[in-house]
Amino acid sequence: MSHEHKTEEKKYWLDESRNVDRLLYAFYAVCALLVVLDIFVPKHGPFAAEHYLGFYSVVGFVACAGIIWGAKQLRRILMRPEDYYDR
Repeated sequence: MSHEHKTEEKKYWLDESRNVDRLLYAFYAVCALLVVLDIFVPKHGPFAAEHYLGFYSVVGFVACAGIIWGAKQLRRILMRPEDYYDR
């Protein structure tokens, strides 16, 4: 008799696509709520552009995309071959 040991792979809650979809919908709902709340918050910024609806959302998105783009460019510069330390 052979004893086969099956190792159960632990599943995390994000392994199910249904949970990932729920999380994305929750993020979208929070983003939409923040844009709606932006209508009711008085703005006192020194620049005219700060008074536009969703201005800070756009600035945040552009900043985040810029960080990601910059990181990709840095990776090109700093990346070493796989056997770099073996040489």
